[in-house]
Amino acid sequence: MEQIKNKTERIHSLDSLRAIMMLLGLVLHSALTYNVINHGENWPLKDPESTNIVTDFIVFLIQFFRMPIFFLIAGFFGSMLFYERKPTRMIKNRISRIVYPFIVFLFILWPTIIFTFSYTEAVFSDSNNTLKKATESVLFSDFLPKATFHLWFLYYLLLITFTTFLLALLLKKSKKITNRITTSFNWLIQKPILRILFFSGISFLLYVFMGTSMIEVSVYLKPDLNTFIFYSFFYIVGWVLFKSKHLLDTIMEYDWISFILAIIIAIILGLITQNWDPETMMTQYLNSKLIMLSNAFIVWLFIFGITGLFIRYGSKHSKKMRYISDSSYWVYLIHLPLTVIIPAFVLKLPLPALVKFIIVLSLTTLICFVTYHYLVRNTFIGKFLNGKKYPRKIKEKPVANTV
Repeated sequence: MEQIKNKTERIHSLDSLRAIMMLLGLVLHSALTYNVINHGENWPLKDPESTNIVTDFIVFLIQFFRMPIFFLIAGFFGSMLFYERKPTRMIKNRISRIVYPFIVFLFILWPTIIFTFSYTEAVFSDSNNTLKKATESVLFSDFLPKATFHLWFLYYLLLITFTTFLLALLLKKSKKITNRITTSFNWLIQKPILRILFFSGISFLLYVFMGTSMIEVSVYLKPDLNTFIFYSFFYIVGWVLFKSKHLLDTIMEYDWISFILAIIIAIILGLITQNWDPETMMTQYLNSKLIMLSNAFIVWLFIFGITGLFIRYGSKHSKKMRYISDSSYWVYLIHLPLTVIIPAFVLKLPLPALVKFIIVLSLTTLICFVTYHYLVRNTFIGKFLNGKKYPRKIKEKPVANTV
């Protein structure tokens, strides 16, 4: 009984980690406007009054681990649905939890995001009639969405999920192959140093194959092969990890060392490259085999470090963490327009960039959680996103939210 309880607690810690990775999107998008570096069309906003290099490092560090960890955990829970609730139930669950929310919120958020970006850009450029220009940008935009914006992860999650589902169905017919994979993975996952070397090596080969050390997120409806391949790898590792769930405790080995080492290497890499001009960045950073190797190690040091720390410290039931986990889907879906438009209202405040960043992040977080609590949690919207309505006060034990 104690072993079953521990295993369940470990799985719930992964659900909490999934939620935190989603919520880090608020930090990321709140910081981008105050970065020193120009992000071009990927993020056209830059506060003309103040920027700070610290916000660049915040974005730099988060981008290493956030989505790799998210897709790894998504693969873990996808595998759980496939093997414990049968393939047909998994597909029904993924359609209701990923496909429907993606379609609905893509159409709802499309005009909102266009309006907020247009409004803030007009304010930053000190244009007249900012409200009129933002409204016109919506009226003259295409009715059908042309980009997924921050919902790109749902788009690729459904593509990767259904591809992995078909692959799993094929492998399910060959128990000899699946048993060999599971046995090999069980052996590898118990070797802290070797597993980092192994997975980092595969990531390095993927970087080389794709010809870049940095996988830029594709927000267009036409699938990008690099984005698909890169995140499929983490999803598949998470999928296989579920079959080795009894060994989750082994991820705690060297978790602090892995985490600290990842931060040190990432900061050194950031300091080396921060003064490079854009042309140098495009030629040396993106094409450098040494940078590719460094990035591969950083990603997996972060993955095993952060995951191990969450298993170590986040396995006990917490009402606050349960609430955050329940709310993370809604909070992530609606946060982007807020992180885009709030900087327009704090532009002229005589405050440093870091303070503005904190204000944008705090107001966005407050609005998202308040709307979740009163408009979503115990309503049909909450049922649509999470599969059920939750009482505003948490009483029951946690149930993994398998987005």
